[in-house]
Amino acid sequence: MTALAEAQVAIAGLGLMGGSLGAALRSRQACREVVGIARRQSSLNTALTLQFVHRGTTDLREGVSQADIVVLCTPVGDILAKIAAISEWLKPGALLMDVGSTKTAICSALARLPAAVQPVGGHPMCGKESSGLTMAEPDLYQDRVFVLCPLERTSSEARQLAEELVRSVGARPTYLEPERHDRLVAAISHLPAMLATTLVQTAAALGQDDPLLWTLAAGGFRDTSRVAAGSVPMMMDILATNRDPILHALHEAADQLGELIACLESGDMDTIQRTLEQAAARRRRLYHGAAH
Repeated sequence: MTALAEAQVAIAGLGLMGGSLGAALRSRQACREVVGIARRQSSLNTALTLQFVHRGTTDLREGVSQADIVVLCTPVGDILAKIAAISEWLKPGALLMDVGSTKTAICSALARLPAAVQPVGGHPMCGKESSGLTMAEPDLYQDRVFVLCPLERTSSEARQLAEELVRSVGARPTYLEPERHDRLVAAISHLPAMLATTLVQTAAALGQDDPLLWTLAAGGFRDTSRVAAGSVPMMMDILATNRDPILHALHEAADQLGELIACLESGDMDTIQRTLEQAAARRRRLYHGAAH
């Protein structure tokens, strides 16, 4: 396979993730050329002005047909559609990657690619509640875990190239099976989005007759509700492709909340205190006391 330094990397989707990937690759001179692929010419113009890509096109076939590495950086539903669309356009030996938030459905689609294409599913564990190219930055991936899900058919050379690309943008490659990835991110990524949505809706219901509630809302509410401001279409794709693990996480959260309700109703403050202390200790150990 072509070495990363000599590779043409095509990035389909120039939002936060794709724009940041292009910015990181180009600013670090990690590859020969970064080609941006977007639906709108205005997005390409912005990416060119910001020097996130070397050149761009709105023609998906043109953008991927000569690439050594193609990275799909759109929502999961669109990634699935693009995998099917470009399967016959990729050149033999090309590496196809993605940054989708769920992996089981995507890796199943990757398995149907022509034998000459080398597939590696991917998911960088980073992002912001605000999306779009203008939010992109070259250091978005720095020191972040980047999950890689190669298939059984993926060659060792393709795995090495995918890992090299991940390291070149400052991220830390971590290998996971797709099903395990989806189960874990349901708990630490998808469940928080559902709980943040519930928090905002609950506050809206409780403050329906007293708008002063929103005036009083400060840092605690802002921090715990932050991910509720994320992309709704992206979240809908996640729910559609990771339904069972998310349901399991939601049921567990409902059980945990039910236990707190029961303890508060019965006046069992000792159990509530132990629960709060356990959660506080886990949170402090996880982030070493740093703000998150």
